[in-house]
Amino acid sequence: RLHTLQDFPSDHGAVGEEAKGRFRVVNFADSSGAGSAASPEAAPNEGLQNGDTVMSETSLHSSTGGQHHYHYDTHTNTYYLRTFGHNTIDAVPNIDFYRQTAAPLGEKLIRPTLSELHDELDKEPFEDGFANGDELTPAEEATAKEIAESKGVVKFGWIKGVLVRCMLNIWGVMLFIRMSWIVGQAGIALSCLIVVMATIVTTITGLSTSAIATNGFVRGVKGVKKSATIVHKIQYISTQTLCGAYYLISRSLGPEFGGSIGLIFAFANAVAVAMYVVGFAETVVELLAVNAIMTDQTNDIRIIGTITVILLLGISVAGMEWEAKAQIFLLVVLITAIVNFFIGTFIPVKLKEPVGFFGYDVSIMWENMGPDFRRETFFSVFAIFFPAATGILAGANISGDLADPQLAIPRGTLLAILITGVVYLGVAVSTGACIVRDATGDMNHTVNSQFLTNCTDAACKFGYDFSTCKSEKDGCRFGLHNDFQVMSLVSGFGPIITAGIFSATLSSALASLVSAPKVFQALCKDNIYPGLGLFAKGYGKNNEPLRGYILTFVIALAFILIAELNTIAPIISNFFLASYALINFSVFHASLANSPGWRPSFKYYNMWVSLAGAILCCVVMFVINWWAALLTNVIVLGLYIYVSYKKPDVNWGSSTQALTYHQALTHTLHLSGVEDHIKNFRPQCLVMTGFPNSRPALLDLVHSFTKNVGLMICGHIRTVSRYFVSRYQRWLLKNETKAFYASVFAEDMRQGTQYLLQAAGLGRLKPNTLVLGFKNDWRDGDMMNVETYISMIHDAFDFQFGAVILRLKEGLDVSHIQGQVLSCHLNELSFVCVCCGVRVLATISADKKSPTVSLNVSDQKLLEASQMFQKKQGKGTVDVWWLFDDGGLTLLIPYLLTNKKRWKECKIRVFIGGKINRIDHDRRAMATLLSKFRIDFSDITVLGDMNTKPKKEHVTAFEEMIEPYRLKEDDMEQETAERLKNSEPWRITDNELELYRTKTNRQIRLNELLKEHSGTANLIVMSLPLARKGAVSSALYMAWLEALSKDLPPILLVRGNHQSVLTFYS
Repeated sequence: RLHTLQDFPSDHGAVGEEAKGRFRVVNFADSSGAGSAASPEAAPNEGLQNGDTVMSETSLHSSTGGQHHYHYDTHTNTYYLRTFGHNTIDAVPNIDFYRQTAAPLGEKLIRPTLSELHDELDKEPFEDGFANGDELTPAEEATAKEIAESKGVVKFGWIKGVLVRCMLNIWGVMLFIRMSWIVGQAGIALSCLIVVMATIVTTITGLSTSAIATNGFVRGVKGVKKSATIVHKIQYISTQTLCGAYYLISRSLGPEFGGSIGLIFAFANAVAVAMYVVGFAETVVELLAVNAIMTDQTNDIRIIGTITVILLLGISVAGMEWEAKAQIFLLVVLITAIVNFFIGTFIPVKLKEPVGFFGYDVSIMWENMGPDFRRETFFSVFAIFFPAATGILAGANISGDLADPQLAIPRGTLLAILITGVVYLGVAVSTGACIVRDATGDMNHTVNSQFLTNCTDAACKFGYDFSTCKSEKDGCRFGLHNDFQVMSLVSGFGPIITAGIFSATLSSALASLVSAPKVFQALCKDNIYPGLGLFAKGYGKNNEPLRGYILTFVIALAFILIAELNTIAPIISNFFLASYALINFSVFHASLANSPGWRPSFKYYNMWVSLAGAILCCVVMFVINWWAALLTNVIVLGLYIYVSYKKPDVNWGSSTQALTYHQALTHTLHLSGVEDHIKNFRPQCLVMTGFPNSRPALLDLVHSFTKNVGLMICGHIRTVSRYFVSRYQRWLLKNETKAFYASVFAEDMRQGTQYLLQAAGLGRLKPNTLVLGFKNDWRDGDMMNVETYISMIHDAFDFQFGAVILRLKEGLDVSHIQGQVLSCHLNELSFVCVCCGVRVLATISADKKSPTVSLNVSDQKLLEASQMFQKKQGKGTVDVWWLFDDGGLTLLIPYLLTNKKRWKECKIRVFIGGKINRIDHDRRAMATLLSKFRIDFSDITVLGDMNTKPKKEHVTAFEEMIEPYRLKEDDMEQETAERLKNSEPWRITDNELELYRTKTNRQIRLNELLKEHSGTANLIVMSLPLARKGAVSSALYMAWLEALSKDLPPILLVRGNHQSVLTFYS
């Protein structure tokens, strides 16, 4: 219902000013149907006190799919909530804010964002990322256009939707044609034990199912939100219902387990159709065996089974309502048959005595109390019975068609388990108390009075001697051991039992025929297995998966043609048990993770009981059939590995995520209580990448030596507060870069770096090394940027960080080639934000959809250089110029690099400074040190001529380079010089230049030596020269770095914090 506010109080203008500049799309509906909200005629005060959102008629717009969108119209009509006596766009708590999508009870409402309430009026509201996993995934993209119509959809209560279905599935063919045989084999006591064991498994699973089902709505309707950086349009679209064991497991344990078991469970349900239909066909063939055989028994089963499954398919396709009516009818027949049997046990008939039925008698009951296994064992009998206990998920499988799944699933499932368990126990006790194990069916097999004292069987009491059954080779035809149709003989009217058998088999087949396509449809909608999206489409008002029905029909028909029940049954039972085990494990896992989101309203569960249930299910799987259990586990593991490898783009808030967080938090806290040790030192790098994709070479090189070894944080300093942390983190994950993205807002680069140096990381997971790219353009821009750059290095040392600078002669920053790092393109329907996260820019030219990019020579070289560390380096060298002892970081980084696959073939060459007359001694000393550090090297070079004066032309070139940055205080008055120095602190004084002339010459000479010895190296790792803070100007220090590293292969200037990072002690 829409409400129009005609007359606003006097502060209308004030609030209009507050909301000025905002433009937002929301969906509104009366969350309680008709009448809960204020009527259009109501006074404004009355209509607003309940927290209803008020809107103007002129702002109503219609969009595709029949969905309405209401805008915060910023210039004409604005919507307000009257909450505390005045108009405000702030909203009171409302259930509709927490809906994931449009629901039968109300539309999804959008509360005002923090930006809308807090930002300055001239700013536009902003949203960062997608909260609560509401980002549009490819699967949701495909289904988002299909909006479920709530009007006319058939919804079931707990009796018709859950109780009836579960009872029909659990009361299978075993009840009528195997239960009596089980009593004959195992006896009353062990038969009851078998029933109790099976009931324990299903009860624990039922409790676990109830816990998961009541931890939020099971229907699985997911709100799909398309959002943009600047929120002009937000669209909520309802995807179709997900259901059943697949939904329970996938949303609890995640797509890996859910996708694995979902496919298996859907297939098992399809094959179960064949199992039940074959059971029905066998019964029909036995009834017609006397004079109605068409060909032979096997082909008759195939013919009858095919006809039956076609009819069942027709009922299913007709719609859920017809299928539900059929289920009710079948249940009535089934209950009538059971009642008919129990009534028959109280009506002894003389003619039935020869076949072993004598009515209730203590002696018969006592005789049948113990086991009498014939070619069977306890566990083989249990294996035959257990499939009769499956079917407890029949209600959960259609959870999307239930009016209230949270109430219906626990109540219906547990009550069905209780009722069916009591009936199984009743049948076991009744048959064992009134029917003997063996009977001949011959009325002449009576006991003579002279042999009465030698007859010990219970039948002797009634004058019958069936002892010949034990001596005959083939035994007798009647009794618990021999006749599968005993319940028909005992019942008051035999044909009703036959009808019950038909009802049990057909109802179970029908339930499985409905469950399999819906589970498969839900699986396909999530797009976990690419290529199966064809089966996601639904038809009609109930979104019936017609394509899934056809697929299920084909699978069932294929197994019906096998016509052998004992071949089909074992693998199905194991598939169902695998589902039960994972459901139980889901509850244990969710409880163990201790996630705040795990709050089931069903309280009668226990995490340890659920774990015991999961283990019990696994044990039962192997007890029933070890090879089928092994096959099931292999298939689950294979599918799990496949889904884990594919990493579907879904976020369901699973307990796996919660437990991962819990473990990470626990281990991080534990790690914080452990003192650092040299042996465990790891380079934990804060890499100043800016946007993660703007400096690929820097990112790749650091990732090469930190991957699986140390921490890597991509630091980004922003001067505007709007940024996309989650998107760049996803970009790193998508490109398989094991790093974190940290962005801070700061006034300038130095302030932002200080923030990151102090606050980045957590506990022991904090960076200890600052990594920068060399500022190649330092002479082209404002020299205050150089002052900031050098200050960042000084700050790193002040905070006891190591410092690393990477220089490529071509440069590092490729963002000007990529264009704008984040581009948002407006679509008519919504904003689509595309992160231009190209791993390597060369892929642009290879992408046919991308426009042709023409690059100049320098940009082409830059592009090629940005990819150099993504390739295998081949046989080359990593030259380590370890000139100053910084604690060993200069040596540790190349060691870690050469342990990686891409750098494996590179050899380490070590260069050190020394005296000409001690070269051999210094080489042996370094070789000894490296061997103690257990670091392999190919060569050690001692540089005895490092202090030789550099070439004159190189010195001249250096002086020309620094000429524009000299203060030249000797040529001006002292006061003028001081004033200039204060305003431009980067300037080089004459005194400073003369004082550090030797150090300047050393940098120039080292560059000559580097070109001579390492001109062909794959990478040079060299000690970073230090400049005393406050004594060396930033321009001179920058000139040193320029002179040292120019015209060289990739060079990494490294300076540790002078704390040992290498040790040779154990």
